Amino acid sequence: MKRYEALAEEVADSIRRRVLKPGDRLPSVRQASAARRVSPSTVFQAYYLLEARGLVESRPRSGYYVTRAAAAQPPEPEQPSRPDGESRRVDVSELVFEVMQASMSHEVVPFGSAFPSPLLFPLERLGRALATTAPHLDPWSTVDDLTPGNAELRRQIALRYLLGGMQVDAEAIVVTNGALEALNLCIGAVTAPGDAVLVESPCFYATLQILERRNLRAIEVPTHPREGIDLDAVEAAIARHAPKACWVMSNFQNPLGASMPAERKRALVELLARHAIPLIEDDVYAELYFGGERPVPAKAFDRDGLVMHCSSFSKCVAPGHRIGWVAGGRFAERIARHKLTTTLNTNVPSQLAIAHYLQRGGFDRHLRRLRKTLAEQQAQCLAAVARHFPRGTRVTRPGGGYFLWLELPAGSDALAIQRQAAARGISIAPGPMFSASRGFGHCLRLNCGHPLDARAEVALATLGRLAVEHAG
Repeated sequence: MKRYEALAEEVADSIRRRVLKPGDRLPSVRQASAARRVSPSTVFQAYYLLEARGLVESRPRSGYYVTRAAAAQPPEPEQPSRPDGESRRVDVSELVFEVMQASMSHEVVPFGSAFPSPLLFPLERLGRALATTAPHLDPWSTVDDLTPGNAELRRQIALRYLLGGMQVDAEAIVVTNGALEALNLCIGAVTAPGDAVLVESPCFYATLQILERRNLRAIEVPTHPREGIDLDAVEAAIARHAPKACWVMSNFQNPLGASMPAERKRALVELLARHAIPLIEDDVYAELYFGGERPVPAKAFDRDGLVMHCSSFSKCVAPGHRIGWVAGGRFAERIARHKLTTTLNTNVPSQLAIAHYLQRGGFDRHLRRLRKTLAEQQAQCLAAVARHFPRGTRVTRPGGGYFLWLELPAGSDALAIQRQAAARGISIAPGPMFSASRGFGHCLRLNCGHPLDARAEVALATLGRLAVEHAG
């Protein structure tokens, strides 16, 4: 962990053990800086992270205080997952479709949704950008930028990498129809039917669906709920199965919310490079961090061009426009050729509108507001889970994104809870849809990217009652 993260975790642990109680004042930034021998900036970032997690609050001209909600937060999961390590065919699509069908309505309380509230995004500004750029569309741009994407948008994406301290050539970026197409193109560029791929356990269900559709085998690797995929287990799986690729979400992983520390990202990239195994990095939530600075992707440590970094504007600024990209490293040309023979190009007016929006500024200001809102909603959702769910429930506390992963008491049946909740107009995502082996039967994922209004609070209370009924 970085220094500010380690300091934040130490304070959080003191709150959990009630050494610091609700209403207690934290040491001032100056006092903590002198006592810990760290910079005031480090202390401020630690306090900001604690505030984002709902553990402390800032009072003007007074300092930081422990919140009442902090005492009520449920415990976190502590143990990594324990998959069996086998290489197996994937068969999850029917379960995923069943669950998704139950959530495809505006009338349903969307705890099972994969998307945050569309009302959180600058849709009016994007609409104006579209109205400004579309009438002046250069007809030849539809030919010149046919497959790799609009040159100005790729330049703006390369500038975002540069702001994060990374040099990524705009020519190595391919604009795609959302991150999902980027991921599909990447896996198609480096595997053939029957190959095995390393994945996290649990992992995003769309990952499993892609592997299933391409007739690839999944090797589920133990994953810690805070720190991500287990590197020793990755090395053992490489020796045993000779996988053709590794697929991870290194930041705010869906569904756990886990984020790999920077040194573990570096170690993963170096481990895979020793075996010449490509890494597909799904990094769609990286802009949604709650701390003081954006976490670096694994791509930052790529020296061999083996990391394909995929992301999207859908989760942070432009839902519905379906504009994603991949920085493909040594595979960029192969990815572009795959796109040429499948979808050919990406919506040109949307590319122009987003490029215009990025050029004009305001993106980072929007992101600051969005992160603050998501952090507040996460804290509210955590407190509501503590109020309504059975004793023994454990909940992750991600430092970004908008998902919570719940481990219910042993013996709970998440699939039964999901079906009964759906009958009451409430969607959730049960644990088995995130596993090729249908594990995590006592777990579920909650989306806290929507406001916790009165309707959502009642729905959480209903879920809590169902969880109590099914516990043990």
